[in-house]
Amino acid sequence: MNTEMLGIIATYLITLIIAIPLGKYLAKVFAGERSWTDFLYPIENFIYKLSGINPKEQMNWKQHMKAMLTINSVWLVYGFFVLLYQDKLPLNPDGNPGMTPDLSFNTIISFVVNCNLQHYSGETGVSYLTQHFVLMFLHFTSAATGIAAAVVFFKAFRDKNATNLGNFWEFFVKSITRLLLPLSIVIALTLAFNGTPTSYKGKDQFISMQGDTVNVSRGPAAQMIAIKHLGTNGGGWFGANSAQPLENPNYLTNMVEAISQVIIPIAMVLAFGFFIRRKRLAWMIFGVMTVGMFLLLIPTLTSELGGNSAIAKMGISQATGAMEGKEVRFGPTATAYWSTITTIISTGSVNGMHDSTMPLTGLLQMLGMMINSFYGGCGVGLLNYFIYLIIAVFISGLMVGRTPEFLGHKVEAREVKIAALITLLSPFLILAGTALASYVFTKSPNADWAVKAANWLNNPGFHGFSEMLYEYTSSNANNGSGFEGLGDNNIWWNVSTGFVLILGRFLPIIGPVAIAGLLAQKKYIPESAGTLKADTLTFSLMTFAIIVVLNALSYFPALALGPIAEYFTILK
Repeated sequence: MNTEMLGIIATYLITLIIAIPLGKYLAKVFAGERSWTDFLYPIENFIYKLSGINPKEQMNWKQHMKAMLTINSVWLVYGFFVLLYQDKLPLNPDGNPGMTPDLSFNTIISFVVNCNLQHYSGETGVSYLTQHFVLMFLHFTSAATGIAAAVVFFKAFRDKNATNLGNFWEFFVKSITRLLLPLSIVIALTLAFNGTPTSYKGKDQFISMQGDTVNVSRGPAAQMIAIKHLGTNGGGWFGANSAQPLENPNYLTNMVEAISQVIIPIAMVLAFGFFIRRKRLAWMIFGVMTVGMFLLLIPTLTSELGGNSAIAKMGISQATGAMEGKEVRFGPTATAYWSTITTIISTGSVNGMHDSTMPLTGLLQMLGMMINSFYGGCGVGLLNYFIYLIIAVFISGLMVGRTPEFLGHKVEAREVKIAALITLLSPFLILAGTALASYVFTKSPNADWAVKAANWLNNPGFHGFSEMLYEYTSSNANNGSGFEGLGDNNIWWNVSTGFVLILGRFLPIIGPVAIAGLLAQKKYIPESAGTLKADTLTFSLMTFAIIVVLNALSYFPALALGPIAEYFTILK
């Protein structure tokens, strides 16, 4: 086993070592139990008083969702106008221009919904003020929104019967003060001491060995890079994201950034078990998610380390693996690991170019985002998994001829209908968007409103189809990574993905929280000999089978037209 493989094994093991106690800590914090961060109470109380919030006021699930949508709408409007007029605002030493309305529309939605799909380059597209007071601000708030929604879900199953599910604002504030901000400071300091820029100066210049004058972007990057990974956001300070040496200086920072984007999703799954006092259930959910991750990771490693057969036929050595688009400091092993975790989790940051990965890797990257519940984003990964779990409960109940139940609450027609609608939503948004884009590309190549659709794709054919499919998949999964061969900064892509972004974010949050809230209001049914237990290996296998079958039925035809066809073409 080489050192590169040992590096990713160590990275994952360290992630678990941090995530398990972090899960216990989060369960205590959100349950209102004593924790070592109680010294932050005065700061939190000041925020509540300043905002006119009563953190002890109880909310039902509808009030929670109303609060979530209201505050996110405020941020959307605020950020839209700052992006439009950033060229007229301070902290813009490089003189970056204001965004066009369609690009501003796409960008602000993307950052509000924790996706950070970037149809602009970080160095030239936004000012320091925008990076900090709009985008980095939303890195914190969008992650806290997902965590707060997950805690509402926790509360619904903690007691046998519950209508009052805590206070959204309390969960939201604690997500930042007790979790995101402290850990971000530690990560940012680590990056800063390893060479990531932190100053507010403009571009620097140096003379290359060829005598060319090169302008190098910098700025207060370490702060944003820390929270972008910790909050599973992913938007890069620099256009090349974490493949850029200033954003990711060395192997240590590569490990830190990889660890930071996974610890909260895993911790939230474990916190669920500690919070509702059903640790076995949480470990079973974690087990299914982990098996799913490795079933995506292992073929990805094999694909990238095996090299490109088309290049090998030309007599060029592929001993180091498929190196196109890889950062040579890290190699294909670290990039394969990163590409897996960044797509199963809604981070979307990259330390290599996904557009250059092998077709099988591209297939697995898209599949991870399509499933979107193997760990997933901050809080929302568990909510996405819950939809599959409810469908598994329903089908299992039909198989044994008993009314489906989950944690002592009957799962009836209303809950199943909500789960079914949310399950159908993702395939509809991804496949309908890709179909429309394909039609525009082939039928309207010179449409002015599409900015010459014929120029969208650098790679026509199967790979070009994959580029369009990937863009909508990433948007729906709130991921933000992309196959960068796609020319996406135009009215079509900015507007169409903007709508996919907002629907793909909030409906999959509202659906699971609504189901949990409805179940919590029902009469508790004690377990009996015929009760279907959700914390068994058998039921976990059933849930995993549901995930595989539903996603295969939904996405296999589209994947066959893109990465699968490209894979067999290269083999031939």
